[in-house]
Parts: sequence; structure tokens; C-alpha cells
Amino acid sequence: MHAMQYEITLPADYDMGIIRDRVARRGRLLDDWDGLGLKAYLIRERGLRGSPVNAYAPFYLWNTVEGMNSFLWGGGFQGVADDFGRPSARQWTGLAYEEGDGSSARFAVRRRRSVPHGGLLADAVADAVDEARRSAAEDGALLAAAAVDTSRWELVQFSLWEQDTPTTDGDVFEVLHLSAPGRDRLPRGRRW
Repeated sequence: MHAMQYEITLPADYDMGIIRDRVARRGRLLDDWDGLGLKAYLIRERGLRGSPVNAYAPFYLWNTVEGMNSFLWGGGFQGVADDFGRPSARQWTGLAYEEGDGSSARFAVRRRRSVPHGGLLADAVADAVDEARRSAAEDGALLAAAAVDTSRWELVQFSLWEQDTPTTDGDVFEVLHLSAPGRDRLPRGRRW
């Protein structure tokens, strides 16, 4: 599993209805993308749920590198680059994926943090795996994942929720659409 996200910060007075319309028109295009576990079409709106900014920030969990590369180099990402410029597409190597008991994805939480200095690296990533397991077990959680970027030594925790007051800490996003053609094939549990 590979995680990926690009976040496009928009002007404070940006009409977020433009993004909502964009996702309504184009969101289904990835509903059957080969190699994609899931794509959560996410937005943050300035002043809502603690957000200081307006942002469009899709988050992906990929089953295959080929699927991710096909999206990046084979046309899917080109629409974003054409409309917004070429944002940095952050990538993390998957550590864990867990399913919850939620039935829909209305909100997402993303938390990024540094891998602590000192101590064993295995302990730091084991804690991230445990956090994903605990998040997925919470009422209303649809799923939770943990991943790491070893070039920055950064952990990312990602979870999807039915309710807008998730119990997990982090940046809260509204989910406009969820494309999940390979969600059932995302490998469960710890990935090493």
C-alpha cells in the first residue's frame, strides 16, 4: 500500500462551490481506476472545523505502484496540473490499514508528525500501527491507515469517519466523494 496526497491551498475568499462542482462532475472518473484502493476527495473551508485555510486535498491509498504511476503520468493528474498548477504530491509507504464499522465517509482526519529522534524506529512505527488499529475501532470510523515518508521521517495517520467530530486528533476535512475500486483489496494489518 502507498499513500499519496496533494494539497492545494486556495485564497481565503475562494468560492469552494467551484471545487464542489468539480468533484461532482469528475469524481466518478476514478471509481474504477486500476490499482487504486481509494481516493477521498477532501476539502477544508476556512473557519470551519478549525481550518485556517480553504484547501482542496485529495488523499489516496494505492494497491499498486503501477496504478499510482498510471494516474501521475498517464493522464489522471494532468487535469489537476492544468487547472491548479503542479502541486507537490506527497507520498508515504504504507505501514497499516484497518477497516472500521462505519458505513459512510463524511469526514476525514489527517495527522502528520515527525518520527521521534532517539529510541528504536520499530517502536515508533509500531505505535503508528497501533494508533491506526485504535482509530478504526472507534464508533463511526470507516477506516484508518498509517504510513511513513522516510525522506522526511514523517508519519501520517489517515482516517475516514461518518460524523464531523471524530475522536482522532489532526486536520479535519469534508469528504465530497469516495472512489474505492480496490478498497476490498487493501491489505489489512501491519505491513512488515
